[in-house]
Amino acid sequence: MPELDLSRLRIERSAAGAPRPKRRALWIVLALAGLALAALLSGRLAGPLEVQTASVSTAYPYQAVTLLNAAGYVVAQRKAAVASKATGRLEWLGVAEGSAVKAGEIIARLESKDVRAQADQANANVAVARAGILQAEAELKDADSAARRARDLVAKKFLAQSALDQAEARLAKSRAALASTRAALQAAQAAARTAEVAADQTLIRAPFDGVVLTKAANVGDTVTPFSAAMDTRGAVVTMADMATLEVEADVSESNLEKVRPGQPCEIQLDALPDQRFAGEVSRLVPTVDRSKATVMAKVRFVRKDARILPEMSAKVAFLSRPVAAGEEKPSLALDPVAVADRNGGKVVFLMMEGRARQMPVQVGAKLGDLVAVSGVKAGDRIILNPPPGLKDGDSVKQVQK
Repeated sequence: MPELDLSRLRIERSAAGAPRPKRRALWIVLALAGLALAALLSGRLAGPLEVQTASVSTAYPYQAVTLLNAAGYVVAQRKAAVASKATGRLEWLGVAEGSAVKAGEIIARLESKDVRAQADQANANVAVARAGILQAEAELKDADSAARRARDLVAKKFLAQSALDQAEARLAKSRAALASTRAALQAAQAAARTAEVAADQTLIRAPFDGVVLTKAANVGDTVTPFSAAMDTRGAVVTMADMATLEVEADVSESNLEKVRPGQPCEIQLDALPDQRFAGEVSRLVPTVDRSKATVMAKVRFVRKDARILPEMSAKVAFLSRPVAAGEEKPSLALDPVAVADRNGGKVVFLMMEGRARQMPVQVGAKLGDLVAVSGVKAGDRIILNPPPGLKDGDSVKQVQK
């Protein structure tokens, strides 16, 4: 058996077999690139950053001095359902919804032929009573002359005493007849006034200066204000005095100490959301609504506005002081937690198409829970509590609070 040469099994470790330095650097670069790619892929797989957002809104400077907010409705303090005291068929209606009327102005009329005829008859009775007085006065004058002659003749013994007694009796009857006709005239005049009042009650007049709100009856309807007969109307129109418009707002009794008569207020109407109206607490109703535990506060408008109508929904801000000049205009405002510091300046991050967009802003005064800003516009979506590492262009996703 031949002898095995183990010297041939040695591994040569000469310089020719070692890896080259350039190849080792290449492997290091490839490894670092792989790590970077892995980090990038891991970031993409993690998805966009979840953030909470809010809108840039408009706020008024008075919000910083608001003590209490309450809701209510505009109500006319002088309001009436206008009807006639008489019962009859509506013959004429001279107003419509929105018509402005003056106190005492005739706005409708009922059929009045029967009551007018009664008034004419009563006036004729007055004329008859006056004629009766003239007749009674003439009779009294004649009886008085006859009595004087009879007295002279009796004194001269030319006439019997019985004739004088008859003349005196006639004179007394004439006086009584005159008194009776005068009383009849008074009765006839009273009856005439009654008939005139009944005729006048067929004319429906405006009780005060105001505006017609609703029309409850039409020509031909039967108006019966003191009964509820079928197919009849109680009132003809409803009207209100627009000069007495106030806001009635319910204030919780636990906040009653924050409200006082004469306190300045700001009124916002749902129908005019961009307008603010100066108000003042005119009075507090001195009773508590047990079911709601509230007290009604009545707030008058400092300046009247033709656009304000009864039954409008309103919000009232009770202020600690009047709004100063220059504070009537709204300002852009946002939640202060949306403001961040970047490179020594104030910025906010807008959420636009799934990306965070950095926007520099100037921060102003506090407006209640908000802060005034400039550099953005109303309606912009801003990111709340932006993380320190959030940068312009980062992918973000909105989540609910």
